[in-house]
Amino acid sequence: MLDPRQVPMQAGTPMTAETHASPLRAYVLLTLTALCWGANAVLGRVAVGEISPMALVSARWFGVVLLVAVFAREPVRRDWHILKTRLVYLAAMGTLGFSIFNGMFYVAAHYATAVNIGIIQGSIPVYVLIGVFVIHRTPVTKLQLAGVLVTMAGVATVASAGDLQRLSALAIGQGEVLVVAACLLYAGYTVGLRSRPAVSSLGLFTVMAGAAFLVSLPMVGAEIVLGQFQAPTPLGWLVVVLVALFPSLLGQIFFMQGVEMIGPGRAGLFVNLVPVFAAILGVVILSEPFETYHGAALGMVLGGIWLAERGNA
Repeated sequence: MLDPRQVPMQAGTPMTAETHASPLRAYVLLTLTALCWGANAVLGRVAVGEISPMALVSARWFGVVLLVAVFAREPVRRDWHILKTRLVYLAAMGTLGFSIFNGMFYVAAHYATAVNIGIIQGSIPVYVLIGVFVIHRTPVTKLQLAGVLVTMAGVATVASAGDLQRLSALAIGQGEVLVVAACLLYAGYTVGLRSRPAVSSLGLFTVMAGAAFLVSLPMVGAEIVLGQFQAPTPLGWLVVVLVALFPSLLGQIFFMQGVEMIGPGRAGLFVNLVPVFAAILGVVILSEPFETYHGAALGMVLGGIWLAERGNA
């Protein structure tokens, strides 16, 4: 997923009176975006035993490339004179933010519940805040720092299953560690979006998706060599279609339209719904348990992000 707070509006898009006059449609689109992204954690769990992680990553981005090729040719053609000068940057972004992030995410789904994955994933905005401070020296207020600490406490609560003594003994779940590492990686990708070329968001996404697919091929090769490759079952193919269509494509399109309508700052608040939807879907669809510590951790993650947002106001 993309963090709306870090992605500028599509180049050349005017802010008209109509743009400001349709917040309700934007709210619906951005809520659907968070639902798509939250569903990714559940789909990752469904994929376990149905398709191997790197095969899912590769098939996912191949599907996205096929889908965007239908309607993204004009933006890419129009912006190609700029895009071709930044191919190394775009390849790196697609590799880190799409291929490797998703690979780690789907491996983590073999060891962590969708509820845990979703709650930890909700901490990405705070990692982004830390990243922009470290790399761009963006000032951090006391309220933002408090938000970081509260969010990290929420992540620690999930990783330790509510028993913080497990942290001192390093007895935390392997899946949770992978999710945290993947979130840190995605935060780095998000910070890197500040250096994106001034092109349409669709053209940018198309080239990065193409790079993500190409990079995923050796990842599948490594999976085959290690004897861990699993061809998709019929249910595995369904998961491929769903992750390509919803989190990867529709989520991005809904996001871009929502940002275009109400701006990246207001749209960014909706990313806070991702862990909420992931937790709800994990309980309803997968019948995963929702313990008291999950509720406390979810409250801390969302509360920490709220504090960080208030500190940025």
